[in-house]
Amino acid sequence: MVKKIGIYAKKNHPDVEQIAIEICERFRREGIEVLLEDRLAELIGQINGHAGEDIPEQVDLIIVLGGDGTLISVARQVGGLNVPIVGVNLGRLGFLTEVTRDELPQMLEVLISGEYQVSDRMMLDAAILRDGQVVGQYTVLNDVVINKGALARIIDLDTYVDGRLLSSYKADGLIVATPTGSTGYNLAAGGPIIYPEINSLMISPICPHMLTNRPIVLWSRSVIEIDVKFEDDVVFFTADGQVGRKLLPGDRVQVRRSEARTRLVNSPSKDYFEILRTKLSWGER
Repeated sequence: MVKKIGIYAKKNHPDVEQIAIEICERFRREGIEVLLEDRLAELIGQINGHAGEDIPEQVDLIIVLGGDGTLISVARQVGGLNVPIVGVNLGRLGFLTEVTRDELPQMLEVLISGEYQVSDRMMLDAAILRDGQVVGQYTVLNDVVINKGALARIIDLDTYVDGRLLSSYKADGLIVATPTGSTGYNLAAGGPIIYPEINSLMISPICPHMLTNRPIVLWSRSVIEIDVKFEDDVVFFTADGQVGRKLLPGDRVQVRRSEARTRLVNSPSKDYFEILRTKLSWGER
């Protein structure tokens, strides 16, 4: 039984205010408490807002109004708390934010009844090691990317799986993705689409120098270590395409399956394969 929900929203979207008011009114008629992040509370004229990072530990369910980027950002804040997330698509593609504006009333009734279905999504823990010391740690839903700056040369990426050399990539960069992230940058780089509830890791090189370098799918319990080699260039590490930092020559990036999971509430009216067809024009001629 849902007793308390949190709502996050994309910044500066013209429909957010009205949708948030509608959701609040519907839940409050059922005696369900609603917690709004500070900025959203201010937008709709409510006094009692909450810091976004404080909401997940207080609620039974989270609704995200926006696009996939907004949902991914919230997923990192939820971390290992296992709070289900409903994504309402106010963006363009909306692959993770499955629920459309028209489907929202139906979804609210499903949430109130407690009869919703949840997809359990794998996450990654990534660390940047410099001279043997951890200088950055990240938990991500989609992917970890190492790539060069616009004018930098090809970089060398010695990649190990469970301590064994996989390949010494020469490329513009490297992507380590989850099944959820397989339809993102990984797909654009020629990687495979993996059904989201299959636990696995994917490594996809970005514009590799050798045509024999191809994406590979690995067991989810594999530990991937990447030694980054370059001179006088600009190379970046990014987590979910949203946060990250500049790398230095000799840095090592370590990626492994996280104990945290993201639990996404499924749309009541369509399945994963329908989303593939409609969002990615899958199978069209």
